[in-house]
Amino acid sequence: MKAVVMAGGEGSRLRPLTIGRPKPMVPVVHRPAMGHILYLLKQHGILDVVVTVQYMAEAIQDYFGDGSQWGMNIQYAVEETPLGTAGSVKNAQAFLDEPFLVISGDALTDFNLGEVIRFHEQVGAVATLTLYRVPNPLEYGVVITDAAGRITQFLEKPSWGEVISDTVNTGIYVLQPEVLEDVPPNEPFDFAKDLFPILLKRGAPLYGYVASGYWTDIGNIQEYMRACEDLLEGRVHLDPPGQPLDTSVWAGGEVEIAPDARLYGPIYLGDGVKIKQGVVIHGPAVVDDSTIVDNFAHLDRSIVWWNSYVGESAELRGTIVCRQVSIKSKVVTFEGAVIGDGTMVDEGAVIHAGVKIWPGKVAEAGATVKSSIIWGSQGRRTLFG
Repeated sequence: MKAVVMAGGEGSRLRPLTIGRPKPMVPVVHRPAMGHILYLLKQHGILDVVVTVQYMAEAIQDYFGDGSQWGMNIQYAVEETPLGTAGSVKNAQAFLDEPFLVISGDALTDFNLGEVIRFHEQVGAVATLTLYRVPNPLEYGVVITDAAGRITQFLEKPSWGEVISDTVNTGIYVLQPEVLEDVPPNEPFDFAKDLFPILLKRGAPLYGYVASGYWTDIGNIQEYMRACEDLLEGRVHLDPPGQPLDTSVWAGGEVEIAPDARLYGPIYLGDGVKIKQGVVIHGPAVVDDSTIVDNFAHLDRSIVWWNSYVGESAELRGTIVCRQVSIKSKVVTFEGAVIGDGTMVDEGAVIHAGVKIWPGKVAEAGATVKSSIIWGSQGRRTLFG
């Protein structure tokens, strides 16, 4: 069976993480989100993949190439303009002459895809939607099925008064190729809002399979942090993030750790990471490739991407630091702060909770930054102090 990986997402709710990269390329611990999806497909013997791309398509094509490094065969269907979920798969129709699986390139899951495919074949469905039970279904499309799993109703983001099920649509589908005949070419068209209601009204065999395991949509900063935490905590049953240094610290290559550094896992350290004297890291935490954490710095539940620097006695709490960021000495960042690519936070600056700094900015020495820096270039001491 082939898979279609939908990777056209811009990820506007994840900014500034997605300024400079498409949403499927945002790293979740040790590889891009889409890399985890490809790993899952390969685990289930699905090696032929069509990737639908639109926003910053080259970043995905350059990274994954033809799939040979992954032991897979990857082809690409490029959209000139966004076509919606069904429209993007319609755009890949030339590659799809047999039943196929559709999966998002920016979710995180460990579902048993083989079970979903077997169910699809057993019931003779034209479309099988993979469903998942969630405690708060209000943010999702709720799907109602009968006892046999046949879909009887869709509720798109219902109110509490309308909720009669906790099974939501994960965006993972097994489809017969003929369903694409109902999708108009070259115009926006959605599976959940457009195609599936058409098939349901016609009485086509549309089924839902309630999967067990782990699934999350990495839709915003909080969900991104939680996905990384869940992967580190072992709640997602995929491959380990690296070689174990002890029971809860993994390395993605050669790392240098000072003898008196204290690491309380779960922690992932990328290749070329240097953890200097007196550093304390409390997990869940990620320090990605070629990043230096300098003397006596403290990291608490924070994620630092590659080629960054965390200065002496800096304190990062619940913070995301993107790539090639320089955090100078004695900087303090608080819960939910996000510091974009290429930013410099100068000595002694304080970044308040929830502040987002867009790429390429400067927070001056001693500045107290209480609101996000999106336009302009600097968080100045006089403006923010």
